[in-house]
Amino acid sequence: MQISLSPRRVTSALPLLLPGLALAAAIALVARSAASASEVGWLSPMILAVLLGMGLNRALGAPAWAQPGLALAMRPLLRLGVMLLGLQLSLAQLGALGLSGLLVVALCLAATFVFTLAFGRLLGVDPALTELIAAGTSICGASAVVAANTVTRAREEDVAYAISIVTLFGTVAMLVFPMLQRVIELSPAGYGLWIGASVHEVAQVVAAGFQGGSDAGEFATISKLARVMLLAPVVLVLGRLALRRRGAGSDTPVPAVPWFVAGFIALMLVNSLVAIPEQAAQATRAATSFLLTAALAAVGMQTDLAKLVSRGGRPLLLGFAAFLFIGTLALGLAAIAV
Repeated sequence: MQISLSPRRVTSALPLLLPGLALAAAIALVARSAASASEVGWLSPMILAVLLGMGLNRALGAPAWAQPGLALAMRPLLRLGVMLLGLQLSLAQLGALGLSGLLVVALCLAATFVFTLAFGRLLGVDPALTELIAAGTSICGASAVVAANTVTRAREEDVAYAISIVTLFGTVAMLVFPMLQRVIELSPAGYGLWIGASVHEVAQVVAAGFQGGSDAGEFATISKLARVMLLAPVVLVLGRLALRRRGAGSDTPVPAVPWFVAGFIALMLVNSLVAIPEQAAQATRAATSFLLTAALAAVGMQTDLAKLVSRGGRPLLLGFAAFLFIGTLALGLAAIAV
């Protein structure tokens, strides 16, 4: 179901949209409260929102009265949230990483993305699901999965599966990599670069990075933000792949530059050139997080667990292989570069 963001159409459809939007917002609020109350610092509200939505769908089903609002949350509002991520990034962060660090991050991302696509094809995993796993592993976990799906347009079950996989192996990396550091003994900068270039979620990077000390944690965070900045070009590549897969005769072509990608880049440049007041920046970060969390709540509400299980074990094997690939490659390059 496609929903236009035209003000006139949204206003006229508001009575139909409000119930579903309220449901997604309620799930998002519960997820945020649960994440805040949890002592597990890396537990993301977005991940909890997907799980809560899937649980409600399993218990009660997706009510018809909520469908228009859920569709709005899953598509236009999700794109808006991705666009607003640009205000959390700046070119100065890239400069702080240095040329060698940037090369490591870019090489790990590109190589992991290509490897995951190729191995997914070899395993016979659905191309759209493969692309979601590739984006989530190589860039920034759940946020990258939902951003990639704006152009791949995979099934809700595939989105939930991809988020589950990248969350699982990102958590494994967060727990295991700090233990390996005790044996490998990289420098703080090398350890931070390894973590930032390989661990999936931003929260997981912070949790693992600061286990190596404050210097390692800061370098890991900067490295991770550099990966997030590459979200826009990866979405453009996925858009081209999706357009090719649908064929030239498709009646729903992917635009050359989706509006939210252009907005993401523009806002990143604004944040690089203009000093945004801290109060406004905090409000924007909160709004962005809530939009993405509500969108993922809607994804969960539209996900059938039976269909999710029917995807089988091959996507899980793909996620595991991608996790091993990026972790090993990032470790080798970080040891050389720093």
